[in-house]
Amino acid sequence: MNSNKITLNEKGNNLSKVIFEKIIPILLIITLIVRLLIPQTDFDDYVNLGSSPISSKIVTLLSIFAIWFKTTGILIVLLRPFFGFKLVRNLNKYVVGFILVLNIFTIFPVMTLLQGNNDLTLLFGMWILEIILSFMIYVYYSIKDNKDRNTIKDIFVMLGIVICMFFASMPAYFPQFVFGYGNEVLLVKDITFEHRAFLYVGIIIPIVLYFVLRNKSEEVIRFSLIYISLATLIGFVVNYDYTNILEPWRLPFHLCNTAMFIIPLCLIFKMKRLFYFTYFINVLGAVFAMLMPNYDSTVNIFSMRVFNFWYNHWIASFMPLLIVALRQFKRPTIKQFIWSMIGFLGYFVLVLVLNVVFSSWGHDVDYFFINSDFIADKLGVWAEKVFNITASINIGNMNLEFHPIYQIMFFFVYVLLGLGTWFVYNEFFIIADKHFELNQKVKKIRLDKIARMNTVSKERKEEVMKASTEIKLELKHFSKKYATSKVYAVKDANFEVRGGEIFGFLGPNGAGKSTIIKSIVGIQPISEGSIDICGFDVQTESTAAKANIGYVPDHYALYEKLSGREYINYIADIFDVPQEERDERINKYVKIFELEHSIDSKIRTYSHGMKQKITIMSALVHNPKVWILDEPLTGLDPNSIYQVKECMKQHASEGNIVFFSSHLIDIVEKLCDKIAIIKKGQIQCVKTLEQIESTGISLEQFYLKTISGSEE
Repeated sequence: MNSNKITLNEKGNNLSKVIFEKIIPILLIITLIVRLLIPQTDFDDYVNLGSSPISSKIVTLLSIFAIWFKTTGILIVLLRPFFGFKLVRNLNKYVVGFILVLNIFTIFPVMTLLQGNNDLTLLFGMWILEIILSFMIYVYYSIKDNKDRNTIKDIFVMLGIVICMFFASMPAYFPQFVFGYGNEVLLVKDITFEHRAFLYVGIIIPIVLYFVLRNKSEEVIRFSLIYISLATLIGFVVNYDYTNILEPWRLPFHLCNTAMFIIPLCLIFKMKRLFYFTYFINVLGAVFAMLMPNYDSTVNIFSMRVFNFWYNHWIASFMPLLIVALRQFKRPTIKQFIWSMIGFLGYFVLVLVLNVVFSSWGHDVDYFFINSDFIADKLGVWAEKVFNITASINIGNMNLEFHPIYQIMFFFVYVLLGLGTWFVYNEFFIIADKHFELNQKVKKIRLDKIARMNTVSKERKEEVMKASTEIKLELKHFSKKYATSKVYAVKDANFEVRGGEIFGFLGPNGAGKSTIIKSIVGIQPISEGSIDICGFDVQTESTAAKANIGYVPDHYALYEKLSGREYINYIADIFDVPQEERDERINKYVKIFELEHSIDSKIRTYSHGMKQKITIMSALVHNPKVWILDEPLTGLDPNSIYQVKECMKQHASEGNIVFFSSHLIDIVEKLCDKIAIIKKGQIQCVKTLEQIESTGISLEQFYLKTISGSEE
C-alpha cells in the first residue's frame, strides 16, 4: 500500500515537472511570438505623455512601466527552468510577482495605449494569456524554491541586478514618451557632443559588463548574456509585425539588424559557425554605422528613431566580443575566419539581389548601403566615379541596376577590414588575459592572507575546533562544473547530515559521488551553491571547515619513507593535537587495527590493507566531527572490513558524523541510518533506512529501481 502511494506521488511529481518546466514555457514562448506579430500602435506617433490616448499622465506612465517590465518578467520565468542559481530563484520569487500584479491592474489602459487603430481582441487575448502562463510558472517555482533563506545583502544585490535588467529591456520609445523629442542635433557630418556621448556609452557598457561578470560562474554568465540578447531582441522586433511578411522589403535584412537575431540563437543553441559570422561581420558593420550614422539631416536626441538605431548597433558591436571575452565561445582560428567570409559572401549576394529587385518594384531599400552612394559620398570623388559605373539587367518588367566594380571592391575591402580587426581584437584579448591572470593572482593572495589569519596561533585553532556546538554537514543547491566541460558534474544537490548519523552515499561510477566528496573536503572549488561543515562555509571559511573534517580518499597517497607512527604524528602536528591526546588515540587504533608489530615499520613495506588502515587512523587522530570516507572498504579483507565498520559505529555513537560512499550495498543497509542516491550528477533521493524498509523492498532493490529510472 505504501509502495503504491509512493508510486502515485512520484508519477504526480513527474507530471507536474513536465507540465510546468516544459509544456507551459513552450506555450508562453508561442504566445509571446504571436503577440509580438500582432500590429500595435506606432509609438513614434506619441511625442510625449500628453499625446497618449490616456487622459491621466500618471496612468500612462504606469502603463508604460507595465509594458516595459513585462518583458523582464516573461524572460525571468522562461529562463528559470534552465537556470537554478540563487539569484534567478529570487528574481522569480520576488520580482515576477510584482510585475504580474502591475500588469493585471493596468491591463485596460495598456490595451488603450497599444491598440491605436487596430482591433484589440486578439492582442488582449494574447496579453492575458501571457500573464496567466507566466503566473503559473511563477507560482510553481516559488513553491519549489520556498526553502531559500535570504540575507539583507541578497536582497540588495537582487535589487541592483533588477535595475540593470530593466535597462536591458527598456523600450526605445520610453525616453521620447517621458522627455519628448528633446533638442535637435546633427549626427551625420559632425562628431557632436551627443554623438560622442553615444559612442562612449557603447564603449563603457561592455567594459562594465566584462568586469561584473568575469569572475562569475558559467551559469551566471550564460544567463546574463542570454537575457540581454533576448531583451534587446524583443525591444527591436516591436517595430515589426506579421504584415512585414507580406511586404518583405520592410523585413530587417540590414546587416546590423541580423545581429539582433543571430546573437541569441548562437548563445541558446551554441551555433559556432553562425557566431563567428557575427563576430567578424556584424561587429565591424556596427562600428562603422555608429561612426557614420545614417540620419538624413537633424534628429531629436530622445526620439524613438535615435534610440532604436543606437540600441541595435550597441548590441551588434559589443556583444560578440563580450561573449568571446567571457569564454562562451573560443577565440577564432583562420578556419573560422574563412567560413565567416564564405557566409558573408552568401549574405552579400542575397542583399545585393534583394536591393535591386525591391528597388525595381519602387521601394526605397538599401541593405548594407551597397545600393546607394552613402559610403562612396564619404570617401571622395574617386569613389563616386566608381559607384557611377553601372550595369543593367532587364527581366520582364524589372530593370535590375548594379554597380559591379564598386560592389566587388566593397566586398573585398570589407573582408580585408574584417581580417585587420581580427588582429586588433586579439591584442585586446591579450590585455584581457593578462588582466585576468593578475586578478587571479590577487585573489589567491587575498585567500592565502585569510587562511593565514585563521591559523595565526594554536589558540585560534583550538577556538575553531570548539566553535560550533552543532555537528552538521549541509549541501545547499551545490553544483559543480569542471572548466573544460559544458555539462554539470553535479547539479543542484541538497541534503543534510546531523551528528550521530552514519550516512551512506550511493550511485554508479561517474555519478558524481567523488565530485561532491572532494568539494566537501575542499580539494576542488564549488561552482554554485554552498557547503557548510558545522556552521563553517567550505569556500569562505575553509580553514575552520577543514579543522572539523577527517578524510579517507579513495586513492590514498602516503609518505612511504615514514613509518606508520611518524606519518600519523605528522598529520596530528598539522591539526595541533596535544601529545597526550594523540598518543592515546594512536595506541587505541593500533590495537583496534592489530598493527602493534608494524606501526613503526616503513609504510612502503605495508600491504594495501595496512596502508588503508594508516589512512583511516590519520583521519581520526584529531577526532574530527565529520569523518568522510570515499570507498573505504575496497580491497580490504573481511577482518579489516569488520574493524573499519566498528570504528564507524563508535565514531557516530560519540555524536559525530560518518559520511561514506560505497558500492557494497549490503554493508550500507546494515550500517547506515540514512542514505542518498545520486545519478548523473543529480540527487535522486535522501531517505532513512526505516523509510525504505517501510516500502517492503530491500535497499538493493530500491537502489536498482532508482538508478534505472523505473517507478517505485
